[in-house]
Amino acid sequence: MHPAIDAHIANAKAWQPEMKALRRIILSTGLTEELKWDQPCYTHEGRNIVLIGGFKDHCRLMFCNGSLLDDPRALLQKPGEHTQAGRYIPFTSVKEIKALEPDLKAFLLAAIENEKAGVKPEYKTTPEPIPEELQTKLNKNPALDEAFAALTPGRQRAYLLHFNAAKQSATRTSRIEACTPRILAGKGIHDCICGHSQKMPACDGSHKLFAK
Repeated sequence: MHPAIDAHIANAKAWQPEMKALRRIILSTGLTEELKWDQPCYTHEGRNIVLIGGFKDHCRLMFCNGSLLDDPRALLQKPGEHTQAGRYIPFTSVKEIKALEPDLKAFLLAAIENEKAGVKPEYKTTPEPIPEELQTKLNKNPALDEAFAALTPGRQRAYLLHFNAAKQSATRTSRIEACTPRILAGKGIHDCICGHSQKMPACDGSHKLFAK
């Protein structure tokens, strides 16, 4: 049991009993406990398997590659419309967690076996359309065009989803201009740009003192 997780749960404003219940079940499977993205994260040989998160109206167990799991009872939910691999189960009481304990252990063990076997989700490769506003910027700015082309496909897709989600052309242009420095720096829309976070998709605020 990692002392950082003890402190995290003790300082949580809500869902402490639920977090403790989920933690007990997860640790029974032999996963390694770490604190990542300011959340309890459980890994197998350094690979992320599952996380515990506390939200306003529920506590959730989040499987990093949950799309691979057999789910006949449809317990796993997608965090968002465009999420491909991640899945979660929400809870609002310890009673709910105990009732699903056999299912949770089965999911956890299956997730571990998938990681051992090297099974990975098959991501959709259908390209997101490039909005006209971005194409215009790329045509006028060779450095931006080169930097965007050098991004990983996942980072490109994340930007395109962000830009295309705007209904108005002016909003799309504003988003593109706001993200231009990140793209030129070779960073994804969720990447930390302070230079102090390690192996994180997003800044969690813990490094702000160092960023000054």
